[in-house]
Amino acid sequence: MINNVIIKKINKYKDERGWLAEIYRSDEVNYKPVMAYFSVTKPGIIRGPHEHIYQSDYFIFVGPGYFELHLWDRQKDSQTNGEYMKIEVGENNPTLVIVPPGVVHGYKCVSKISAYSINFPDKLYRGEKKIEEPDEIRWETNLESPYKID
Repeated sequence: MINNVIIKKINKYKDERGWLAEIYRSDEVNYKPVMAYFSVTKPGIIRGPHEHIYQSDYFIFVGPGYFELHLWDRQKDSQTNGEYMKIEVGENNPTLVIVPPGVVHGYKCVSKISAYSINFPDKLYRGEKKIEEPDEIRWETNLESPYKID
């Protein structure tokens, strides 16, 4: 585990109509999202790796499809600084993952179908009215980056 990263299994409650999954409860997680977005990633496509200076991400991976999620700890003063972890998330392992600032993260769609994710970040992308620079360090564009997803 990486310090300050929260990983929580999501339960799918199934019946004859389909399924339901609780993806956010304020009584279970001390977190306040300010926006949300839905993303579809095609098979073999990689998103990231990147990190945020101020923003935390609150990812939901419930399917369809699934990802390899990669995390590298760059948090200053973290007991797990320098640690790396990889987990499979999505349809076969419905998971909520909160990624704090200073943790490099990215994911690759490893299913044969497109995979879905939802994110509830705690900062507005590009700030109010989208006029600020993005709060991102884009490691995927750095040819000398130590953070690679194959």
